[in-house]
Amino acid sequence: MVFPLPAEDYTGERISLEKEIIQHSHSTFFARMEGDSMVNAFIAPGALLVIDSSREPQNMDLVLATVKGKFTVRYLKKNDFKAWLVPANSKMRAQLIVPEMEVRFLGVIISIVTDPRMVPCVRMGGL
Repeated sequence: MVFPLPAEDYTGERISLEKEIIQHSHSTFFARMEGDSMVNAFIAPGALLVIDSSREPQNMDLVLATVKGKFTVRYLKKNDFKAWLVPANSKMRAQLIVPEMEVRFLGVIISIVTDPRMVPCVRMGGL
């Protein structure tokens, strides 16, 4: 018995990830996640990050920043007086942002493309 491919009977408009995800094409760029600082947010090493450099980081945005010249991906947590870079890994601590840290925000992460096999709970047979 032969089954048709699911796409054979679909004649609608094709989905464009660029149209669906990217709002500001001239200020959007891509980077690969390294390290395990965000694994509890299901952002595995190797995930493709879509970053919009035109967006001003807001409280609890996921950001790409440099700290003393080194790249980092963290949640930005802030209030009227202080701000922190917060990892999504219980083995790591949040960092209070102070002037000596030389923090530079490169953009807000607007989307994440990841291989589900690389997410820790899937790899370890969780769920």
